[in-house]
Amino acid sequence: MAANEILVVDDEVGIRELLREILHDEGYIVALAENAGAARNYRSQKRPDLVLLDIWMPDTDGITLLKEWESNGLLTMPVVMMSGHGTIDTAVEATRIGAADFLEKPIALQKLLSTVGRALRKGEPLPCNGEALAGLGAGAAVSELKKRLAQVAGQLSPLLLTGEAGAGMELCARYLHRPNTPWVAPEALSVLADDPMSLLEQARDGLLYLEEIGNLGKLEQKGLALILNKLEKYGVRLVCATSLPLPRLVEEGAFDARLFRAINGLVLAVPGLREHGEDIPGLARQVLARLIEAGQSPQRHFSAAALSLLREENWPGNLPQLDNAVKTLALTALAKEITAEDVARVLGQFALPVPPSAAQYALPLDQPLREARDEFERIYFEHQLKKVGGNMSRLAESVGLERTHLYRKLKQLGISIGKE
Repeated sequence: MAANEILVVDDEVGIRELLREILHDEGYIVALAENAGAARNYRSQKRPDLVLLDIWMPDTDGITLLKEWESNGLLTMPVVMMSGHGTIDTAVEATRIGAADFLEKPIALQKLLSTVGRALRKGEPLPCNGEALAGLGAGAAVSELKKRLAQVAGQLSPLLLTGEAGAGMELCARYLHRPNTPWVAPEALSVLADDPMSLLEQARDGLLYLEEIGNLGKLEQKGLALILNKLEKYGVRLVCATSLPLPRLVEEGAFDARLFRAINGLVLAVPGLREHGEDIPGLARQVLARLIEAGQSPQRHFSAAALSLLREENWPGNLPQLDNAVKTLALTALAKEITAEDVARVLGQFALPVPPSAAQYALPLDQPLREARDEFERIYFEHQLKKVGGNMSRLAESVGLERTHLYRKLKQLGISIGKE
């Protein structure tokens, strides 16, 4: 196992060297920074496993540096504050910002080693489940979802997750995945038709995650039904996800009714990003911090106005759209600070074209009601057909009509039917 790396930040050379000697003898790798500027430079290039940070320094004090790391999404490692003039109020403030612990100088040897050990244990990578949920946020809607997930975590019944594409359904499934057990999430769901039993073999005593089951064909649905009957034998937890309305697909005959009843026993809805907008600034900082740590972006931080503008966005593409926007901002901003102007520029590039409004159509207001209604319906359905590219399944879902009735209506209005 690789040795932990500790960054010691203190303006007193004697203390820096003493701490390096002690920690080196304990098997740690030690880096030194004589002030906040040197610590900033070090953190911009790599993430230490732990930071020992002096509070009173001449250029920038430790509390200010801690706040800076927190606001820029760089406080991803445990930080232990050190001070020879510490007060309870200072310790409380540091803890509130995110410090893992507090050491008072002069530091006793055993106190130093026990505090370092405890802080490193706190900073160990979380199990996959906790790490996954951190990617959803911490607002009211997400907190409620986390509680419900925790309640069903011990269940072995199949779980159906519903929500918009990109809302984070896979993250929820990863929360339910027990560490050190198989995680199987096939990229191509055609394996359900070709060899469904192979999925059970791979996922034995673990978790099988199937995404967008609303798109399954008839043979793939039969494979899923076979899997459902053998979950207990293989000790597999099944989690399915869909952004499509399965009840409507059942009504249309596109999804097997018995299969739907089998997987619909335990259902949780995952909120879209716009439903927990208070999480957007923190999630944006997380994405930026990951890019910086991976060496994919130079050192950057968001202005308050930039974060406010990100929060106001609708985000129809949810988490993947936010990730892409932040990556674009990180790579194309011209200054260290990402501004509101940068955000407006990038969001404009991500914006979807606005469909024509009803006012742009010449509605037949001088005709008798029946003829006017038929004309309106013709305009309406032609517009909806264009939006979905002529796909009848998506059109039926968009307008809320059963497909047989929809075909009849289009024929009545004289609208030619496009591709499936």
